[in-house]
Amino acid sequence: MHVASELTPFAKTGGLGDVLAGLPPALAARGHEVVVVLPRYRHIAERGLDSTLARRLRRFPVQLGPETIEVELWEGPLGASQRCRVWLVDHPASFDRDGMYGPSGGGGDWPDNARRYALFCKAALAIADQLDWWPDVVHAHDWQAGPAMIYAKSPPSHRPHPRRVFTVHNLVFQGYFPEAVIEELGFPRSGFGLDGYEFYGQVNFLKAGLTYAEHVTTVSPRYAREILSPETGHGLDGLLRTLGKRLSGVLNGIDDHVWSPARDPYLPRPYDAHTLWEKKQNKQALQRELGLAQRADLPLVGSISRLSVQKGTGLLLEAMPRLLEDGLQLVVLGTGDPDLEAAMKKLAAAHSDRVRVHIGFDEGLAHRITAACDLYVMPSQFEPCGLNQLYAMAYGSPPIVRAVGGLDDSVVDFDGKSGSGTGFKFGANTDVALEAAVRRAMIVFRDTRAYTALQRRAMSQDLSW
Repeated sequence: MHVASELTPFAKTGGLGDVLAGLPPALAARGHEVVVVLPRYRHIAERGLDSTLARRLRRFPVQLGPETIEVELWEGPLGASQRCRVWLVDHPASFDRDGMYGPSGGGGDWPDNARRYALFCKAALAIADQLDWWPDVVHAHDWQAGPAMIYAKSPPSHRPHPRRVFTVHNLVFQGYFPEAVIEELGFPRSGFGLDGYEFYGQVNFLKAGLTYAEHVTTVSPRYAREILSPETGHGLDGLLRTLGKRLSGVLNGIDDHVWSPARDPYLPRPYDAHTLWEKKQNKQALQRELGLAQRADLPLVGSISRLSVQKGTGLLLEAMPRLLEDGLQLVVLGTGDPDLEAAMKKLAAAHSDRVRVHIGFDEGLAHRITAACDLYVMPSQFEPCGLNQLYAMAYGSPPIVRAVGGLDDSVVDFDGKSGSGTGFKFGANTDVALEAAVRRAMIVFRDTRAYTALQRRAMSQDLSW
């Protein structure tokens, strides 16, 4: 049983949803019986994303602290295998809202997020018990699923203890709540301490996951090492160091059925490593779609990202005006910090012949950008894993990345002398270092033989789960 707040295509704000769409079917293909449990958010019904699921007519009672709450269940297959299924926990008072974690127009988090996600976690196990589908392993993801580790450690008396795995996708987001929620959520009072879920007088959902799990993973080996230091441990590095061998990094994979340029329905022209001339047709089509000059000689640089300091948006804004003078085109798709959104729009207005910025998210456009661009840029301040650099390599669009976390683990730096590498890496968290890396990549782009070999090396990797 995977317990998570996001699952593509039902709910997605970032890489978490894509991981939950790719990993469970890969486990099912190995013979495991897998269920992914997700809240039934309002937008799932509004967009008809649950049209392939069946609604259970019965209601399921869930004991959350002193209160008994009834939830409903929608269920159905996840992908092609009957061994992999999705359960949507339906509780309108908690999840029938305009926004997943907070109001969609901004304004912070929903004030009752502790209760919402604790109910979701408790419901996952209660439904499993009442349907007589009791998991051998409960695998919880990020702070929203942290309570599942507490509840799984104290199963119904007639059920065996499931093994408990917790994955940290991003340590920055931890889920802090006041001590007053303990009784309401049915957490053991004994756990409110240094060795439990307490963090500076507050309840910390992510810390609950770390302390109540039997094994903790992160989404890349390097990130598992980075979070052991005070600089990147966000207050939990001491606890993480005590885990020892119970902490490991497992590099994310991609769903290569969804992210495959040879069979991608969003692309005007499918292609593979042996038909890269078709990739050039995708570049031309995107330039035409976005109103850019249809020039094969100018490198088209793509960026699909949350616009934030963590993702290096500021570095990109600082370096790009100088790079645009030397001849490239830039396409950005993303949403995030309002000030950075405004700065991106200003950059596009100042360079209307070379830059296009789309604020928001568009799945089809994301696929078309990944296929069309000649180079893909990810200058992250830190990056637990990242999936977009994997998509870029699979599509023959060499990534330019900062050598941190999973970016460092997954991309091999280009070396012209040995003829090796799958992309370009830089170290310093500065716009100058980013600019130098982009210029190095532009030189290789103009060397047709070296660039084509680089593309084919990137595309030849097995990036799947």
